[in-house]
Amino acid sequence: MAEIPNVCLSLPSRPENVLVVRQALVGLAERLALDAIETNDLNTAVSEACNNVVMHAYGGGEGPLEVDVYTRVETIVVVVRDHGSGLGPREEEEEEEDGHAGIGIPVIDALSRRVQFSDVDGGGTEVRMEFAAPDGAPLEPIDGDRWKFKSTATTPAKPPATVELRLAPTALARAVLPRVMCALAARAYFSTDRISDVRLVADVLAANAGDSISGSHLDVAITVAAPRNLDLRIGPLRSGRGESLVSAAADGMAPVIERLTDTTRVARADSAETLELRLLDRR
Repeated sequence: MAEIPNVCLSLPSRPENVLVVRQALVGLAERLALDAIETNDLNTAVSEACNNVVMHAYGGGEGPLEVDVYTRVETIVVVVRDHGSGLGPREEEEEEEDGHAGIGIPVIDALSRRVQFSDVDGGGTEVRMEFAAPDGAPLEPIDGDRWKFKSTATTPAKPPATVELRLAPTALARAVLPRVMCALAARAYFSTDRISDVRLVADVLAANAGDSISGSHLDVAITVAAPRNLDLRIGPLRSGRGESLVSAAADGMAPVIERLTDTTRVARADSAETLELRLLDRR
């Protein structure tokens, strides 16, 4: 079986989405108990790789940016992938000679223990970066027999502003999901109070994910559908767990998701469910 990533991100290659990647990495670093230097090196190098995709991979246009993170014993491996023209070491050296200095790849080389560039089948470039994490806290093993490649939280006709996130094991959701959702809520121009609501919803989803999912991972698709409008799809959930999540309470409060979201819907396919939520800020 192929190696299973702990974090998968698929998002449009927009400059503002580099911040989303950074927020996911900070959450992962906290869960692994990385120190400040390790966290900074990881974030800076991966951000440079993502910036290369944004600036160069699609000729000024937009396409998919994919980030996979693998945690190993004393090591973290991050793969950043595009499906455009990409940017390898040779191309960046040529840019520097032409007077258009690029600092991304030298920074990646300096901060990573090992870097490898390769072509992607069908077009594109993949940069694989390895970082030392000698004191990183281990994650629980992933059950490969329960791993499903196809996401059940997304649709083929996904909106262009959608960020797709996959987390395994689901314990990572507590560290990563609130950060990503709050970053996107801020982008949607939510008020400070409403961003706090988004965090509460994310905390409840993450806290109950382990008992709710059907499989070894949690899929979340988050779309900034319009200003002050955030749509979520969460799955794959076991039958009956969608409604249970909607009615889940936290810290003695009334059901958080039911109270703080504007619409809820449970979609069913085969034996799994997907919970669909919409949060609005009506300032």
